[in-house]
Amino acid sequence: MDETMTDEVMTMEEIEAKYDSEWVIIEDPETDEVLNVKSGKVLWHCKDHDEIYRKAMELQPKNSAIFYIGALPDDPVIIL
Repeated sequence: MDETMTDEVMTMEEIEAKYDSEWVIIEDPETDEVLNVKSGKVLWHCKDHDEIYRKAMELQPKNSAIFYIGALPDDPVIIL
C-alpha cells in the first residue's frame, strides 16, 4: 500500500492525474456551492476498495471525502 500524508493542497484535476485507478481519501475538501469537491489534501491512496475504508476508520479524519479516481465498471453495485 502507498501512504500519502501531506499538507499539499491539490486540485481535483491534479488528484485525478496523479492517482488514476486508485481510491483516495481527501482531507479538508474544498467544495463548490453544490458540494462538488474542487481541491483538498490526499490523506491516503490505494487500489483496494476495502483497504481505503479500513484506513478511513483508522485515521478518522474530521472532514473528508473518499473517491475512486477512474472509470467505474459498466455494472457497478453501490451501497450507501
